[in-house]
Amino acid sequence: MSTLLTNSDARRLFLFLHGLSGSLNNVRDKVELPGVIKQIGFVQIDSIKIVERAHHHILFSRSNLYDHAWLDYHLEEKRSLFENWTHDASIIPMEFFPFWRHRFSRAHDKLVGSLWWKNRMGDNPGKLCHRVLDYVEKNGATKSRDLSHGNKDSSSKRLENVTSWWGWNPSKAALVFLWRTGRLAVAKREGFQKSYDLTERVVPEIYRNIEHSEEEYINWNCTTAIENIGFGSHTEIANYWKGISPQEAKNWCTKSLNNYIMKTQIETVDGETVLSWAHPDIFAWVNILPDPPNIVRFLSPFDPLIRDRKRVQRLFGFDFKIEIYIPESKRVYGYYVYPMLEKDKFIGRIEMKVDRQSSRLIVHGFWLESDFKLTKRRQKMIESELHRWRSFLDLDYIKSLVAELEV
Repeated sequence: MSTLLTNSDARRLFLFLHGLSGSLNNVRDKVELPGVIKQIGFVQIDSIKIVERAHHHILFSRSNLYDHAWLDYHLEEKRSLFENWTHDASIIPMEFFPFWRHRFSRAHDKLVGSLWWKNRMGDNPGKLCHRVLDYVEKNGATKSRDLSHGNKDSSSKRLENVTSWWGWNPSKAALVFLWRTGRLAVAKREGFQKSYDLTERVVPEIYRNIEHSEEEYINWNCTTAIENIGFGSHTEIANYWKGISPQEAKNWCTKSLNNYIMKTQIETVDGETVLSWAHPDIFAWVNILPDPPNIVRFLSPFDPLIRDRKRVQRLFGFDFKIEIYIPESKRVYGYYVYPMLEKDKFIGRIEMKVDRQSSRLIVHGFWLESDFKLTKRRQKMIESELHRWRSFLDLDYIKSLVAELEV
């Protein structure tokens, strides 16, 4: 049997594992949402909303019928999903919560030694955390502003009244610290602001009572990572959940060779080969994979498919960077630009913004990669995706400021 995974098959497999090979109509109702998130592992949360926030964008990229209320239902009512940390703030299947016990312990050890946290939490972080926990226990779901500006309950005195540092007064820092270390959980959001409550009042008991050993924790991190990305270096395996070190992943790979993982050659877009760790069933998967649909999707800059920029360049030949922190005069493209995926290739970028006052989705920028031309068929697919987004955003019109796109 060949041990070379061709670039074409590697791209197809990677798209499939990230939920981008199926029809946009496959996911039909909210009951199926946790399964979608489990398939891709987690969904990153981000506050920027030029068109749509990243978590909603990622899910709409995989389902035409997705509705914002689906996520609220599973996070706040069904409790089948929870918010915590992977490489960043993320939405995670609740069934994975037992493995976060070890993450909470590791996060505690890391954060208490961090000068960044020490500067924000003051000279006595232990006492501050105790006061914040006591406040949440007595008052229920708590937002950071509740601690800075009092509570509706007249008997509750203001907990903190200090000058904020980058918006992070000690009480907010304590809330986030307690969330990152497992004492608090996100109970709900109002607008985009988190409300924290005691973990035992948010996470179902069945998940809080399961315990895993350190070895089981490392094994879970590695097996689920290789199941969700298919192949990668030990560093890429460790970085998937960002829950273990690259050395721990390397030790696991070496120990598990020929049982849960194997070595294989992966062909890059340039025709070179890279020796990589891979799931033992990778070639069986490739034989039954569907081809990606012949449509164009506008992906979020935070989509899990493109999270690892070096891997995207290696597999797809697509060099993508987020330019929101780059001065306008130095940007190559735009402030917040969306990669355009057609079948298994990135064909370019598009910059869109929402104007609620005029009920318009406005195209501000459009750039095709050098290997692609704007054929009539391609233009029709791009326009179809624009109308899909216009409908999802409940807008009336599309306005293009780009000469090539006359929508």
